[in-house]
Amino acid sequence: MKKKVIFLLILLFCTSFNNVQSASIIDNPEVASNIRLLEAWIEAQIAYKDVPGMSVGIVYDQEMIWSKGFGNADRANKTPASPATIYRIASISKLFTSVAILKLRDEGKLQLDDPIKKHLPWFNIKNNFPDAPVITIRHLLTHTSGLPRESAFPYWTDFKFPTREQIIDKLPEQKTVYPSETKWKYSNLGLTIAGEIVAAVSGEPYEEYIHKNILNPLFMTSTSVQIGNEHKKRLATGYGRRMPDGSRAIMPFTDSKGITPAANLSSTVEDMAKFASWQLRLRENGGTEILKSSTLKEMQRVQWLLPNWQSGWGLGFSINHTADRDLIGHGGHVAGYTTQIKISPEEKIGVIVMTNADDGNPGIYVDKVFEWVAPAVVKAVKPPDQVAKEEMSWSMYVGKYRDSWADYEILIYNGKLTLIYPDELDPKASMLTLVPVSEHTFKVGGEGYGELGEPVVFELKSDGTVERMKVGENYVYPLK
Repeated sequence: MKKKVIFLLILLFCTSFNNVQSASIIDNPEVASNIRLLEAWIEAQIAYKDVPGMSVGIVYDQEMIWSKGFGNADRANKTPASPATIYRIASISKLFTSVAILKLRDEGKLQLDDPIKKHLPWFNIKNNFPDAPVITIRHLLTHTSGLPRESAFPYWTDFKFPTREQIIDKLPEQKTVYPSETKWKYSNLGLTIAGEIVAAVSGEPYEEYIHKNILNPLFMTSTSVQIGNEHKKRLATGYGRRMPDGSRAIMPFTDSKGITPAANLSSTVEDMAKFASWQLRLRENGGTEILKSSTLKEMQRVQWLLPNWQSGWGLGFSINHTADRDLIGHGGHVAGYTTQIKISPEEKIGVIVMTNADDGNPGIYVDKVFEWVAPAVVKAVKPPDQVAKEEMSWSMYVGKYRDSWADYEILIYNGKLTLIYPDELDPKASMLTLVPVSEHTFKVGGEGYGELGEPVVFELKSDGTVERMKVGENYVYPLK
């Protein structure tokens, strides 16, 4: 009993501390002004684009620091949208299927390069490319299997989803579209098959496995694989896209049935914030929580790079590279709902946007959060005078440097000590961040070439000016 009381006191203290931390971040003037900018912009978008409703949440370092609902979860009843409103999260379901596969891999029950038929003997789709590599679990998670996008039914047209038995029965009539490992091709059928592997290998129904091994441990109590009556009471009404005459149809509720592992989960911003927090926590703390930390990082590394070289696919996760950050996550769309979740591991920020409209376009709102709010949050969580102190102490290193290979410039950029090659056409593309290690000593962070992770040491003269900069094992000298 005594231990239980102590545990509850610790839990209460931690909760209070987190609430204080959250309040302090949101109360920061720069963060507050950017949040207000975001709210004003979303309110205008809701009004002028006639978006029915939207719920938005921002996570920083494992805690939801801000959330809000906009518009209506149901227009007829004028029910306001809120962070607790339930939405169909559609293809974000694929992340839970992928986590389940990797959990089973970590437990030694399957390998990513296992052929599908090893676990599903009924997997006998017609192979148009007999010389292609055998289709494996890895191909399913990276969308490089060459499978058709859908099972052999028009369910996105008539909303009549097939049962798993119907999918299995029709599979021999379908054909591969590309040879495996040659093209990225998004496939709901592929992740449906992955969900069948989860059930076959675990010996449990897919729904039961996901709840027991992922949703319950993360206390995602408003999230369901098959939405029940209690959750349906909080489910936002799904609306179609805005037609030229301004009308929006109410879309039918869809049960994905056999396509469940690819599209059927429902959730809230509050619950998906827990899912984002879990990812940030596991990446930060290491160890094992549902998955090994190394496994989550493996899932969130590029396994297949798209031709634009700006985006790719991990194991279930989409990955987008921008000049300012890398974003990892997934989007979703089923009749009446569009949703998106993205995290920036380096900034420890996650963003969730859920809408109840086919043209809700959540990605533009996610982008604005990262453009406006994220930089202010990152700055706000530093001790009040840390930025000024760092910039003052780093000023001695700022300047131009040269060796026989190149010119360099050290500058303070967005609050970070930074090395650029000023003679390049786009110096920002090869910009390197110098991460403090100890006095006058840094290491190369960001996206370097051979320099990545190397030590950078500024050696000083007796008068306190830089005599030379040692990068790895070599020296660069300041220009006079």
